[in-house]
Order: sequence, then structure tokens, then C-alpha cells
Amino acid sequence: MASRVAVVTGGNKGIGLAIVQALCKQFQGDVYLTARDVGRGEEAVESLSSEGLKAKFHQLDIDNLNSIAAAAAFFKQSYGGVDVLVNNAAILMSSAEPYGVHMDVTFKTNFFATRDMLTHFMPLVKAGGRVVNVSSTLGRSALTQCDPALQQRFRSEDIGEDELVGLMQQMVDKAKNEEPKEGDSPLKAYSLSKTGLTVLSMILARRLSKERPNDGILLNACCPGWVRTDMTSPEASKSPEEGAITPVYLALLPPGASEPHGKFVSDQKVQPW
Repeated sequence: MASRVAVVTGGNKGIGLAIVQALCKQFQGDVYLTARDVGRGEEAVESLSSEGLKAKFHQLDIDNLNSIAAAAAFFKQSYGGVDVLVNNAAILMSSAEPYGVHMDVTFKTNFFATRDMLTHFMPLVKAGGRVVNVSSTLGRSALTQCDPALQQRFRSEDIGEDELVGLMQQMVDKAKNEEPKEGDSPLKAYSLSKTGLTVLSMILARRLSKERPNDGILLNACCPGWVRTDMTSPEASKSPEEGAITPVYLALLPPGASEPHGKFVSDQKVQPW
């Protein structure tokens, strides 16, 4: 019987590395730290090894479909699928490029590439599996700033994946074709990308309940909190280890649990959307 396996994207630093660290201590099975850069990924695995923690490495660039497909094939062949998938990889731009560029680049990784990961890996999730999409409360805040019709669709239980993808692409196109407005910023682009990721999580959870009702798979989006990483600020209130607590809690929901599922979770509690 193949070993159980947990896969974490963007695992070589920050919250991702802290998630891998915690899973190495608590998950009964192999833990894979994945990263775009092989050198940095292997260096992170070595740093964990020096702490007595055994993680494995697999190269994975979520912005590259070939890389996603190769990783999916590896885990299917080696483990028959995956037991835990934590989609943590994300970007927050800090450059002075136009807002349309911020939207295009940020959405490409945080929403569209993460969706590509889910498209390839969801069929591999084993019965009893756990899928965790690291989102943000900023996505919920950004949702409240959208026009009422868009808010209604993003909160609707009948929105489908194709409709969501279309709405997200419309946001990017609008940003690229219009003059910037007050408040347009890299942080706004990041926040809206996380709005989309949370909605996508809810859509996929509903699909799982319909298509694999007896498999006991739980899929959720979560916010790790305001965490001190190189993407945020040294003034942030949480350490990476504290930021990992909620994603790891969702990744290790016990066998037989039926909830949370299709929810947005922060501080280990379901939050309103």
C-alpha cells in the first residue's frame, strides 16, 4: 500500500515552510515541500533536516502547466494520488508598474495558476483527503468593495467555475483597459485575487459533495492572518509558525470529520462570507 502523502506549494519559505515544518511533526506519511526554484527548495529541506525533520522535495512552478502536469504524474505514479494538498504559493507585487500589470500578474499566480493546480490535482485526492487553499481576509474585504451585482454572484451558491473564471478575467481586462482609480494598488490586486480563490474553493467543495459524496474529502479556504514574511511587513502580528496553525488544522482534520467543508476559515473558526 502506498504511503500517505502531503504536498505543499510555495513551501521553501514563510508560511509555506512553517506549514511543511508542522506537517513533518504531525502528519503520518511523507511530506513534500514544493518550490519553483530547485536550489531554494532543497536548501529548505536541508534546514528542516537540521531540525530533525524529514521533508521531501519536488520541483513545482504553479505558473507552468508542464510543471504542474509533471508533478501530478509523479504523485499519481508514486503514491496513487495525494492525501493532503495545501495550495500556499502566492505573490504580492511591490513594483511601480501600472495597476493593470499588477492585476494581470497577481491574478495569474494567485487565482488562475492555483486553479490549474486544482484542476490537475483534484482528481488525485484520495478518499478522506484534505485540500486547503491559503486565501486571505483581504479577499472578504475586497468583496465588500465590489458592486452589489458582483457581490451577489460571488456569494451565490449557483455560481459555476466557468462563470467565476470569466468574471475574474473581466476584472483583469478592465484594469488593463481603464485609467487607474484612487485606491488601485498591488494590495488591491492581491485582495481581489484572494476573493476569487475563496469563491473557487466553495465551488469545488460543492462539486466534491455532488460528485464524490462518499469519499469524505474536505476542501476549505483559509486566512493564516497577518504574518511576518518577506511579502508582508516586519510589523505583522503573527510569526510564520502562528500563521501555519489554521492551514495545518484544516490539513489534519480527523478521519470521519464532515466539516468544515467549502468554508472560509480563520483562527480555526468558520467565518462569514
